[in-house]
Amino acid sequence: MNGTRLKTFVWWLPVLIWAGVIFYASTRTFGHAFSDRLLSDAFAFLHLEISHHQFRLLATGFRKLGHFSEYAIFTIFLYYALGGGHGSAFSSKRALGCILLAGLYSLTDEFHQSFVPNRGSSIVDCGFDTIGATLGMVIVYFTGKGKTWRGENAPQEPAGDNHSSSPS
Repeated sequence: MNGTRLKTFVWWLPVLIWAGVIFYASTRTFGHAFSDRLLSDAFAFLHLEISHHQFRLLATGFRKLGHFSEYAIFTIFLYYALGGGHGSAFSSKRALGCILLAGLYSLTDEFHQSFVPNRGSSIVDCGFDTIGATLGMVIVYFTGKGKTWRGENAPQEPAGDNHSSSPS
């Protein structure tokens, strides 16, 4: 494997692993019962009591937060994989492509869930996934502003400037 192929593989590996995590999270193991138990255990640990109605609202929010975070992370990985890991200036075209790819993956994930016992598919969840993907690109945009990656975005010294600089 030459250096370029290895670099490409290294940048795509997190995308593939995270896509697998999303797929696995869509199985029966991680249905409503699982998230309800996690939330219930957290409240018990903290010695908090809430009404059934409040619990249902929080459980729904907890699950939607899972959609946001899963797809924000997925899209961040996807953005850097499609860019070959280069930290060049933010590309809105690549970001939009990543959001669209994540939205398509979300559709396949919901289709998969339609075959899983005790799970259901929801176009609304695809919307939450796509909002999460958009959030991921907002994070990439704002964390990249003003940063220098490998000196690619560093301001250039004026021509003829003979200052000696040592690597830091």
